[in-house]
Amino acid sequence: MSKFTKEDIMRLAQEEDVRYIRLQFTDLMGLIKNVEIPLSQLPKALDNKMMFDGSSIEGFVRIEESDMYLVPDLDTWVVFPWGTEHGKVARLICDIYMPDGTPFEGDPRYILKRALKEAEDMGFTAFNVGPEPEFFLFKLDEKGEPTLDLNDQGGYFDFAPLDSGENCRRDIVLTLEKMGFEVEASHHEVAPGQHEIDFKYANALQAADQILTFKLVVKTIAQKHGLHATFMPKPLYGVAGSGMHANQSLFRGKENVFYDEKDEMGLSETAKQYLAGILMHARGFTAITNPLVNSYKRLVPGYEAPCYVAWSAKNRSPLIRIPASRGLSTRIEVRSPDPATNPYLALAVMLRAGLDGIKNKLQAPPAIDRNIYVMNEEEREENGIANLPASLKEALECLKADSVICEALGEHALIHFVEAKEIEWDMFRSRVHEWERTQYMTLY
Repeated sequence: MSKFTKEDIMRLAQEEDVRYIRLQFTDLMGLIKNVEIPLSQLPKALDNKMMFDGSSIEGFVRIEESDMYLVPDLDTWVVFPWGTEHGKVARLICDIYMPDGTPFEGDPRYILKRALKEAEDMGFTAFNVGPEPEFFLFKLDEKGEPTLDLNDQGGYFDFAPLDSGENCRRDIVLTLEKMGFEVEASHHEVAPGQHEIDFKYANALQAADQILTFKLVVKTIAQKHGLHATFMPKPLYGVAGSGMHANQSLFRGKENVFYDEKDEMGLSETAKQYLAGILMHARGFTAITNPLVNSYKRLVPGYEAPCYVAWSAKNRSPLIRIPASRGLSTRIEVRSPDPATNPYLALAVMLRAGLDGIKNKLQAPPAIDRNIYVMNEEEREENGIANLPASLKEALECLKADSVICEALGEHALIHFVEAKEIEWDMFRSRVHEWERTQYMTLY
């Protein structure tokens, strides 16, 4: 059941003196787009009559088929806690529809809904996700532009005065709570200037909505503190990058189907098959969960990020970790995604990978409880441990070779995503970088 009706939205807008409404959606790359309308146009928006030019949006449609409709999800109504000199602003997250009334197949939100429908058809009533997004805070210069100067020299779980980002992080948490988030933890991460805020798990669609809202809040509040927040996976060489671990579980009614009290590890056959599916398709979905050239600077040994396709309940070097909690909290933690990913696409491809494992009753390989980082290549081969792709180019080739992940995305999204990312890779490949000048200019 929906939380809000059209009448509720109109009443709340009046009661809270909202002047403008942002109709939000994301492009294929996961960047937030919006159309802002005055309160007078809200009835039109609630009647699903707001049209926009889809040809202007990355990965949407061609100019000759540009008309598209924004259909608000009423349950995403929220008033931003920060105001403007012109009054309060609220937002609604929208689904994208074609003029004939059908969902747009390249809409990332629709792609996740389609994956959730497959899970529902298999008897699962909920796919719950608990994200752990990390980010860096950098100082702004006198022009308001981001610098590479960090605002602290703190480390993991440090506190003020080493963690001078604490006040900013606290304001972010307070703002999130005003917007309905249930924040579970907030702390300094491993690298100087790096932070993590964890919020309670939710069904996958709500979790993806929350991830995008979270990123908007973090950037907005950071700027008010004279800081720039970035979700770039690896902004600095020589320190840990930013990940977005995704804790996942499937439910049937109130039952967590990943839990089996009779199993030695407390994991059901369904959980093990789901895990096997994730491992089977990990190389195929990495281009989606780690979508930037820069993402692969994070996925290297020595900085806590996973670069090997394996699982364990006891150490944090593999791709998948099984947290200790059991019962309703039984879950698998996929540790490779980074916060630059489009959350709708990331959750869709991971879910479809896991469901493929369940459908085909795949068997997970033995857990790897040793530190994989200290194993040599021969030892990894003996244990059947594959590498995650080492570059965006390699990841794209793995994506195109994985029919399950391609089908999860659908033809439209697949074609446009691969095309955009191949252009990105070619721009990186052909650019002369500062490292090259430093290494070669005087030597040769």
